[in-house]
Amino acid sequence: MDISTICVHGCEKKFDSTGAVAVPIFASATFAHPGVGQSTGFDYSRSLNPTNVHLEETVAALEGGSDAVAFSSGMAAVSALMELFSPGDHIIASDDLYGGTVRLFSHISQKNGIKVSYAATLENIEKTITGSTKAVFVETPSNPMMRVTDIAAVADITRKHKALLIVDNTFLTPYFQKPFSLGADIVLHSGTKYLGGHNDTLAGLLVVKDGGLAEKLRFIAKTTGGCLSPFDSFLIIRGIKTLAVRMERQQESALKIAHWLLEQNTVKKTYYPGLQAAPDYDISRRQADGFGGMLSFSVQNGKTAVHILESVKIIKYAESLGGVESLITYPMLQTHADLPESERNERGIDECLLRLSVGLESADDLITDLKQAIGSCSSITA
Repeated sequence: MDISTICVHGCEKKFDSTGAVAVPIFASATFAHPGVGQSTGFDYSRSLNPTNVHLEETVAALEGGSDAVAFSSGMAAVSALMELFSPGDHIIASDDLYGGTVRLFSHISQKNGIKVSYAATLENIEKTITGSTKAVFVETPSNPMMRVTDIAAVADITRKHKALLIVDNTFLTPYFQKPFSLGADIVLHSGTKYLGGHNDTLAGLLVVKDGGLAEKLRFIAKTTGGCLSPFDSFLIIRGIKTLAVRMERQQESALKIAHWLLEQNTVKKTYYPGLQAAPDYDISRRQADGFGGMLSFSVQNGKTAVHILESVKIIKYAESLGGVESLITYPMLQTHADLPESERNERGIDECLLRLSVGLESADDLITDLKQAIGSCSSITA
């Protein structure tokens, strides 16, 4: 079945006999037992809820996984993921990651005895592996520098060393990229972003291929309690129905805007995997069916960046991404503010860098908005 059809209709399992076209919200914390020692399959919503199950099975089907577990946010999903590991275990992560993930690794995971190392290239990943390495965690394309990791090549390394490969697929979603087909073991989503698509819901999902991993994650979710509410599950289900058309439109606009940015003297560099001059363009073409709706660009100086943020009108200066509204973010002060300045600068996340999540507005209107904001920077000097 085509992925666009799965997006609209979701999983085949139904828990309602009324013929409702929209998935019902089962707003019940608990479920009555038919008798002692008997169950309808649902006992308590922290463990299982029919609306949540519909979402989880839909996302598992979209990714080609065996199971998925929904959480109250993307970071709740990452937190649960890290409970798979024990003190003394070693994790390798790509060196360009969402700042919240780095904050968790640095302040929570390492406190709990899990060692985290960062590697920028395939060669560095292989060199960084030790006898205690249990997983490699990659985000591709990365946030905010839009670097692309060769998933299949990393999977070759992790298989050889019997480590898990975890892929954050938030930016491209299963519509454009399927990490399991490339060798991943766990796929992570901030459902808040493209899956929800409307900037109105927090959610996270972990998808797995292995039933044993699914069982462990469900135990962790039930025990730690970071489950998604039925109402928020409904909103993510509703968002997924339009995922295919949104991803296509946002990618089309992002590519148009990226080409326009290349022509602006005020813009020093544009980061978008869909540009043929992008260093990872060939990898992107090989492992994904699209390039997504996210891009970043660097301007002449910090004053120019601040001026653009305060001058855009249609585009909103706000955190998050993947919604129908276009959002512009200042990673240095927002998504990556907790990273030490030296680390930010080393990664290119400096006062000149801006990140743009392209929404569903007219691409021409977005370019006009950027044009008036950038054009009014001419009087600003370094």
